[in-house]
Amino acid sequence: MSQPISIGIDTFGDVTEDGRGGTTPYAQTVRDVVDEGVLTDQVGLDTFNLGEHHRDDFAVSAPEVVLGAIAARTSHVHLSSAVTVLSSDDPVRVFERFSEVDAISGGRAEIIVGRGSFIESFPLFGYSLQDYEQLFNEKLAMLVELLKAGKKPVTWPGTKFTQRIKETRIYPPIEHGTLKTWVAVGGSPESVIRAAKYRLPLMLAIIGGPPVRFRPFVDLYRKAWKQLGNPGEPEIGFHSPGYIAENDAEAATEYFAHYVESNARLGKERGWRPPTREAYEQEVAHGAMMVGSPETVARRIAGNMKALGATRFDLKQSMGRLSHAKQMASIELFGTKVAPLIRDYVADPDFPAATA
Repeated sequence: MSQPISIGIDTFGDVTEDGRGGTTPYAQTVRDVVDEGVLTDQVGLDTFNLGEHHRDDFAVSAPEVVLGAIAARTSHVHLSSAVTVLSSDDPVRVFERFSEVDAISGGRAEIIVGRGSFIESFPLFGYSLQDYEQLFNEKLAMLVELLKAGKKPVTWPGTKFTQRIKETRIYPPIEHGTLKTWVAVGGSPESVIRAAKYRLPLMLAIIGGPPVRFRPFVDLYRKAWKQLGNPGEPEIGFHSPGYIAENDAEAATEYFAHYVESNARLGKERGWRPPTREAYEQEVAHGAMMVGSPETVARRIAGNMKALGATRFDLKQSMGRLSHAKQMASIELFGTKVAPLIRDYVADPDFPAATA
């Protein structure tokens, strides 16, 4: 791979267990997330990415605010959303907020935009799910114009869901270059083509099943990129859930209860079948869940990066009420042991790509 490898951490700021049979207060959960971001920097990982949610099982509703706090205490790690729910936001405000994070961090801010897998932000901010597609399409188009304008005035004609602006500078401007923005895709070919159309890197949200099943989306993206006459090679990343402990059995056991708790709750909302140990073990062995010892997790991630032609991987390790202490231990192992192995395996031409 000619592009540099990027390895990082995703979290949704799940409200965790407090070690006394209860749950951690929301305010403390936010402070814990800041500490997790700082540790991600200290162990040499490349990205720390925060999800946006507006419901009682997550504490982070304004990722940029938390990222700003992390930015002030770090020096290397890039800081991003995962994702910014652009459909229910204002592209101008998104640009402004991340420009502030970019200023605080000295140029380390990024955005991952998406429609989100949760829908609570739509009624909360006055939008209808009937406009799900049109909201994202119009707001992404406007955000791209803002990104292209940089420090220059921008003109936008306005659409049904975006405002008209004429020869307007957006403040604060990005100090250097542009604000790197990724498009998150969970399984829509139209979203893949849209990312190529706007010359934006692609982030695959792979939360179940073998990651290699997303290869057709990668192929479609590369094909569209070339057909549209875009220069260079496109960037591709993916994120998957996971957790690292000293050995496979310990990791699988510690993560399982939180997997069941989280998926049982979501299953009631979405009509999923109840989670089982068998399904969990299948996901750990062959699916999207990167759970195990440093060696096991590194081999699975590297093999799937090769299979997808990806140069970025982010581990989404928060899961239900998994404790802050265990998440900190996992981040340390991920940075000090797993990430170096991933880089070595990806660079090794004889290391096999995943096949299933």
